[in-house]
Amino acid sequence: MATPLSPLTPRGIGLGDEVYSTLSQAILDGTFAPGERLRDVDLAESLGVSRTPVREALQRLERTGLVEVSPNRYTRVSIPDDNLVGDTEEFLAYTLATCLRLVVERGDDDTLQKAGALLDEVIDASRADDRAAVMQASAEFFRHIAVSTGNSVFLRVLRDSEVAIRRNLIDWQPSIACPIERSSRYEKLREAMLGREAERAETLTRELHGFS
Repeated sequence: MATPLSPLTPRGIGLGDEVYSTLSQAILDGTFAPGERLRDVDLAESLGVSRTPVREALQRLERTGLVEVSPNRYTRVSIPDDNLVGDTEEFLAYTLATCLRLVVERGDDDTLQKAGALLDEVIDASRADDRAAVMQASAEFFRHIAVSTGNSVFLRVLRDSEVAIRRNLIDWQPSIACPIERSSRYEKLREAMLGREAERAETLTRELHGFS
């Protein structure tokens, strides 16, 4: 059965990475719906590649939890449930809280000032009660924080799990519903971060995501 994908146009990265990126995006945007079966031969034909990079990409997607494989039966897009969403939120909250603590403890002033400017964008979006804008601004803020840790393990784990996090939290809602209270918490986080109060910044980050 044909798939709704177009042949790949080389972008100067490894073919396996291109196939992985294409399939990831197709899952994220709903081209491949939860529960939909994926056949490597069909995907390879649509993308204009051999089955080898497709199989490699599917294996990577299985490791991130976006694809389920039952040997000799099926390979399909996984279906998120409440437990998976909750586990993803917990993983992200604690990982990012730890990353922020490291940056507050050892980052230079320029790094923290840039973080403060990015957090201002989160605060503005929160005051406007714009969920999509909060998500986008938060992603930029925490991307900066993760990179600024300089910790290769954190970066690798977050990079490998990024697509799964985005898919699992696609219907994310702020844990603090009131925009006034939520914005106030973000302002306290900014204050703690720029004041180099590492433990307080870590705690506030967890609390903003619903974890004490």
